[in-house]
Amino acid sequence: MSDTAAPASARHAVVAAALDLFATQGFEATSVEQIAQAAGISRSTFFRQFGGKDDVVFADHELLLDGLRSYLAQPHENPWAAVCEASLWVFKQFTADPELARRRYAVVRGVPALREREIVTVFRYERLFDEYLREALPGLDPLDAVGFAAVVTAVHNHVLRQLLRSSKRVPVSVLRRALDDVLHRFGVHPDGEDAGPDDLVVAVFPRRMPKAEVARRLGEQIG
Repeated sequence: MSDTAAPASARHAVVAAALDLFATQGFEATSVEQIAQAAGISRSTFFRQFGGKDDVVFADHELLLDGLRSYLAQPHENPWAAVCEASLWVFKQFTADPELARRRYAVVRGVPALREREIVTVFRYERLFDEYLREALPGLDPLDAVGFAAVVTAVHNHVLRQLLRSSKRVPVSVLRRALDDVLHRFGVHPDGEDAGPDDLVVAVFPRRMPKAEVARRLGEQIG
């Protein structure tokens, strides 16, 4: 098990050293001993902080997931908006050091095993949001919970890739506008207030009509 109590600056230095080595000589050709030497720590210290080479690449994600759990464990007036704020917080962590994030992205893209772990890691964010919504909103349709969690995660990753695939700055406001749009599409306003008259849709259907057919007809009418 990794030592997550290690100072953030020390862990950051090890991650940076490892990514430098991965970029110059390849992931497979880089040994733990080389990483430890480059970071100025012992081999045993490395294994106390990280479980292995791949854990170095995803070390920040573990810390981010822990931070999200702590944030979502707090009371929130609007659980939907809380998920979006959590997503924004994660994005801000990446924008704090975009060059490191880009170097990590380049390494992951070049190693199939790391790409597979990345997919699993993304799902962990989505599952965390899904489980939070179900707990915070008793009686919520599971499809609404998983759907919202999936959309927020997908939108976050889409904007994040804009940052990772270029040298341009992508401000947090880009993601915030996208997430506000997600909230409106789900009929939830960021401030928790009900939608205004212009945002309401009133429809009448036979009681026995299947919900799927109701949804289909509404979809046709409101686009």
